[in-house]
Amino acid sequence: MHQLPAGNHSLLHEFIEEMGDSQMNISKLMDTIFICSSIIFNISVSAFYIAVKLGNLILMQVCGATVLSLIIPFTITLLGYTKEKPEKRVIISHAFILFYLFLELLLDYILKIPFREILAIHIPYIIVFYAAMFSMIGVSFSKNRKMGFVVTITFLILIGCLVYYLLPF
Repeated sequence: MHQLPAGNHSLLHEFIEEMGDSQMNISKLMDTIFICSSIIFNISVSAFYIAVKLGNLILMQVCGATVLSLIIPFTITLLGYTKEKPEKRVIISHAFILFYLFLELLLDYILKIPFREILAIHIPYIIVFYAAMFSMIGVSFSKNRKMGFVVTITFLILIGCLVYYLLPF
């Protein structure tokens, strides 16, 4: 907190300074929540692919529930970012992420249809999935370059797990 010269120090000035610091802390908190949620998403989907490959139903359910629970922190960060006049791409990226999560909820948990076997549904689903993934990476880089690399690495791990899942052995 910056100190004002003696004589100009008042409660109003202290309040204004604290509000500025508070906004900065809220912004950093939103960034941290977003980046951690992106990492958790990537790790959960990676574990899900491995669980499917190994036939571990319990791990599949835990990973699926974890992914869907991320609707909450991504919604919180969207609301937090909208209060600080964000770049449009941050809001659009959140829209892709939340659209994917709600699509996943609808197709897998509400309708419970085997949409992965129906190409007319599965292909758009895959496009939305990767739009959400690249949105997480893009926003992470815009908020913290080093953590953007961490999110990218966890995404590459996800891709490795997907390849493992798709291999015929």
